[in-house]
Amino acid sequence: MSTSSSSSSSTGSWCGEREQVQCGYLKRLFMSKINRPHVLRRLVSFMSGKGDKIGVIVGTVTDDKRVYEVPAMKVTALRFTETARARIVNAGGECLTFDQLALRAPLGQNTVLLRGPKNAREAVKHFGKAPGVPHSHTKPYVRAKGRKFEKARGRRNSRGFRV
Repeated sequence: MSTSSSSSSSTGSWCGEREQVQCGYLKRLFMSKINRPHVLRRLVSFMSGKGDKIGVIVGTVTDDKRVYEVPAMKVTALRFTETARARIVNAGGECLTFDQLALRAPLGQNTVLLRGPKNAREAVKHFGKAPGVPHSHTKPYVRAKGRKFEKARGRRNSRGFRV
């Protein structure tokens, strides 16, 4: 009596061997939406020197006017703003959907998985050493932002000392 076992990866995840790449995309889809959209400037810097690879972003690509020249690149994303899509296409690049990516690179060949700046949230400024401890630049939680609320001694050189 033989039993058929389902194929699973050596890592023991619930994705099969062929679906490892799609699992990475699916994981990003399940993540919370706290990250900002991907700016075209960061996309240009991350994709420079990557040759003919396809940049994969599970999120929105937005335009950045600080970039003067956009190189030709292939980008897959959930959404593009109109100006970002126009600038990529005018430069000779391609804006792909995930359906088109699945047909073009089913196993994720020549793709670069990118993500937004995860430490750009406001909450991250409060992480670290406690405020007031020497060499701590952690932002304190205060009930008001006036002159008397954690803005004097220990925060400014002009008021005695600065931590």
